[in-house]
Amino acid sequence: MSRLGTLGARLYRGEVGYDFVGKRKIWYGISILITITAILGLAVRGLNMGIEFSGGAVFTTPTTSVSAEDARRTAQDASGHTAIVQKLGNNTLRVQVSELTTDQSRKTQEALAKKLDVSTDKVNTDIVGPSWGDEIANKAWTGLGVFMILVVIYLAIAFEWRMALAALIALIHDLTITVGVYALVGFEVTPGTVIGLLTILGYSLYDTVVVFDGLKESSKDITKQTRFTYSEIANRSLNGTLVRSINTTVVALLPVAGLLFIGGGFLGAGMLNDISLALFVGLAAGAYSSIFIATPLVADLKERDPQMKALAKRVRARRAADAAKAEQGAVQDEAAESAEADEDDEPQDASPAGVVGQRDRSAGRGRGGRGRTSGKRR
Repeated sequence: MSRLGTLGARLYRGEVGYDFVGKRKIWYGISILITITAILGLAVRGLNMGIEFSGGAVFTTPTTSVSAEDARRTAQDASGHTAIVQKLGNNTLRVQVSELTTDQSRKTQEALAKKLDVSTDKVNTDIVGPSWGDEIANKAWTGLGVFMILVVIYLAIAFEWRMALAALIALIHDLTITVGVYALVGFEVTPGTVIGLLTILGYSLYDTVVVFDGLKESSKDITKQTRFTYSEIANRSLNGTLVRSINTTVVALLPVAGLLFIGGGFLGAGMLNDISLALFVGLAAGAYSSIFIATPLVADLKERDPQMKALAKRVRARRAADAAKAEQGAVQDEAAESAEADEDDEPQDASPAGVVGQRDRSAGRGRGGRGRTSGKRR
């Protein structure tokens, strides 16, 4: 078995572990700091809304030797707005300019055709109105709201309302961080971004449900024992699923990282960034929230229950009694060892005082008598 597998088995059996729940105030502080940073980034910089939401025009050129930078400058000078240029296959260019009117779109098309030295009709123009983006946004918000309601109802039925509330807070936490990162990085928000945001909710919820399921099994008949409090059982359950959560998150992040850093970074495939950044940040935030936010929140809410308070008192009382017994036993063992040491210091087979001397004198007389008798014989 690999070291990671061995560690997972030891975590599952409770032989080793980390006190995630006990140090929950640290994780709460970190999450609050990250969330505040994300909100500030969103308030100061705002989201870079794509053409689908802000309206504008997309120009597709025929095969050309004109560089993307030259086409960008030409489009910006003609439209008066920021242009985004992507180089496609067969040396064609895709020029995107937001918030353009019909007249501005026509002028930009003519300027690009002149720069490329082609006729105006060779530059394909697609005008996107902001109403289409508003419709997408409204449907996305509707879908998000329905998803949240269904999640809360399901978790409340399958587990309990405290777990449903903790999962909802974790999901909002993940969404806030992901949107804040988008604002700070400045990536364009497109329908792909919306798809990515809705996708990460499922991943985040999956990790949370796995932990909650283990906690539900571990806390069954919890009030019938006095060895562990609810928070301690929650921490043991979290440690038992820790390696599984890490493995699933890493496996999911690897292909997304390939899309984001290789596809979007090295290959310049900007459209991949729309969905890959949302997935990458959302998956990482989801794994973090399921371990450091959701389960500690459940433990916090559950410890306020009168039954759990009574259980905690019984656990503390038992531990105090066990500690007193252990201390009393240690004192008795020390006293017994002291008594045995005193007995060992006394002589075991010593003769009464003077006996040895008497024997020695008798022996001396006997030896002396034999000597004198021998002399008379001579």
